[in-house]
Amino acid sequence: MPISLLIDTDPGLDDAIAIALALGSPEVDVIGISTVGGNTNLANTTRNALRLLEFLNRTDIPVASGHDEPYARAKQETGNPPVHGTDGFASVDLPEPSTQVVSTDAPAFLAQKIREAKDPVTLVAIGPLTNIAHLVDRFPEVLPLVDRFIIMGGAAQTGNVTPVAEFNIWHDPEAAKVVFNSALKTVMVGLDVTHSVKTYETEWEWMNAFGKFGEVFVQMMTYYTDFYSQFYGERMTHQHDALAMAEAIWPGIMVLQETTIDVETKGELTDGMTVVDQRDRKGRGRNSWVAWEIDGNEFHARLGQALRRLAAPFES
Repeated sequence: MPISLLIDTDPGLDDAIAIALALGSPEVDVIGISTVGGNTNLANTTRNALRLLEFLNRTDIPVASGHDEPYARAKQETGNPPVHGTDGFASVDLPEPSTQVVSTDAPAFLAQKIREAKDPVTLVAIGPLTNIAHLVDRFPEVLPLVDRFIIMGGAAQTGNVTPVAEFNIWHDPEAAKVVFNSALKTVMVGLDVTHSVKTYETEWEWMNAFGKFGEVFVQMMTYYTDFYSQFYGERMTHQHDALAMAEAIWPGIMVLQETTIDVETKGELTDGMTVVDQRDRKGRGRNSWVAWEIDGNEFHARLGQALRRLAAPFES
């Protein structure tokens, strides 16, 4: 039986790859998607989720929009050139959706889906944790029904927006703090593992034989690679969200360590830092797992297989 999967997301170019990975993987059944502000504003992330599902002929998957503003602070901006383009999808030509969101209350939508699922669900969050924090506050009774909770966010060793903070956590650290201190046991797929895998343009070359599918995803990944090239000086990308999705689809594909994690929300230099306490010095108990390693070759092989399943109907 496939795993029932809920995705909370802020599409976002690497989110598009992550969602496509899930849709192309028979190991999971995507039962719903919720959107949050992050990589771009909520109007764009919601439109992008609906357009992507339209393009991939998966309008059967319900979408709910959620929170645009962070949990307890004003919205922040990185000040860097846009990573994902002005609309979050690098202005790629996708059809406008024929469907609309089924709800504008993402936490309630997630709670309903969790309650209705026949088996405990896997919940994966690949954007800021705003929706999830409100889920924790409003619907604590559904948290024990979540089998696994995986996030793309945080870092034990180094950040990307600041020296110690990763973007999704930095964008809404108060929400992340609520989540890490909740009944959800979080698998943190952070920069420690996502920065260890480099995805070069050769991984996308096969797509050119798959018509509009190739046109869309190659344009997305070329834009994303162009940004990385300017920022890192190398024509590659880190597929942060797809790596988190891989752990959701294939539990155990990563080396995980049970640990204690909290989030700094007030530090002058450390705001948004995920503090990984491997020795549990405060005696709070292990509340999370941190991902340390993944076989990059295995990840790319499985990613390619899943995307090829989705691309097949578009073959030229």
